[in-house]
Amino acid sequence: MDLKHSFVSWFRDSSPYIHAHRNKTFVIFFGGEAVLADDFEHHVHDFALLNSLGIRLVLVHGIRPQIDQRLAKLNISAHFHNHLRITDEVALQCVKEAAGLVRVEIEALLSMGLANSPMAGAKIKVASGNFVVAKPIGVIDGIDYCHTGEVRRIDSAAIHQQLDQDNVVLISPVGYSPSGEIFNLSAEQVAMAVSIALKAEKLVLLTEQSCFDPDNGEKIQQMTTVEADVFLRHHPDLSSSVSLPLKAAMQSCQAGIDRVHLIDRTINGALLLELFSRDGIGTLISATAFEELRHATLNDIGGILELIKPLELQGILAKRSREKIEMEIADYIVIERDGLIIGCTALHANQQNRFGAIACLAVHADYQGSRRGNRMLDYVYLQAKQLKLEKLFVLSTQTMHWFIERGFLSSGVSELPDQLKVLYNPQRNSKILCKDIS
Repeated sequence: MDLKHSFVSWFRDSSPYIHAHRNKTFVIFFGGEAVLADDFEHHVHDFALLNSLGIRLVLVHGIRPQIDQRLAKLNISAHFHNHLRITDEVALQCVKEAAGLVRVEIEALLSMGLANSPMAGAKIKVASGNFVVAKPIGVIDGIDYCHTGEVRRIDSAAIHQQLDQDNVVLISPVGYSPSGEIFNLSAEQVAMAVSIALKAEKLVLLTEQSCFDPDNGEKIQQMTTVEADVFLRHHPDLSSSVSLPLKAAMQSCQAGIDRVHLIDRTINGALLLELFSRDGIGTLISATAFEELRHATLNDIGGILELIKPLELQGILAKRSREKIEMEIADYIVIERDGLIIGCTALHANQQNRFGAIACLAVHADYQGSRRGNRMLDYVYLQAKQLKLEKLFVLSTQTMHWFIERGFLSSGVSELPDQLKVLYNPQRNSKILCKDIS
């Protein structure tokens, strides 16, 4: 596929997400490291693009390395406990300087409108303010955190007012008390609190590295909050650049945010790839599973037809009408991934004669090779046992060996139950396979 057709295909595939994200509220966190990076302008361009697509955008930035730089110039060591900075008077002054400078730098980048640049014609309005009410952490385990605080309340009404005016809201990790005190806050915790208060559709955490499983080195595409909790307890020595965003993601999901995305900000275009493609490029944290195996409903008929149509054209599956699938929908099992039906099969059971027929087993071409077919077959076995069936039959033209490798044996038309014999189409010349259910 040439570059033009590749672009057209990607743009068409992204259109459902463009529609789905419009007028939704997204909170995006990025650390101070991202602001210092040479490619930070690319992230700003992507923020501008999201804004132009009608996404209500709240940006929460960190300032940890900027604070450390200022302390280093004063020959003062930074002090931390449990990943939180102990903010004394000198450190607080550095916090104020860092927060002010970073905020102004981001506002300047968002204000660019140079011709022949990605920001041309953007005309973004940026709003900042005292949206975060904070309180001191106090003394914990004998450690006085001084001016380090925690979020007490988010002025969500004021933020919504700015978003309603099509402003991008920019929030620094500092909070203010009713008595006028200033507190240094964890940027991840601020992003989490803001997303919860706004009832945001998404919280996006731009991290310093991808989330990998230390046991096998594989990138983690998705986890439920339960799985994330087990993962963190199993790997207590994880880098804080992974553990802190994971904890914030878990707490956000538990408080009602549907989905939290952890994205490696060092990957060019990672934000767009995550938000506008089905499989994304980061790690998705959600309260419930992102991919679900379940019984089909009438709403799944369109997705099932779309999945099996290419296989019908190739002669792998017998053709089925919408009406036939609708009549038999209770027999169907599907795998749904982010609203897309990527797998299906059906178990047509005859409880009176103790047999069942497996039909229409299909997995989307983009999702094959990951044992999804096995998952559906295991589910069929379980259902067959619950229905007290004794035999399972399969009619197949091109996938015989897949079933044979899973314990099915070759059979003949004469061995088919009478109810299946009358349905057998000699023109397709399907191979007949059967398996005893023990």
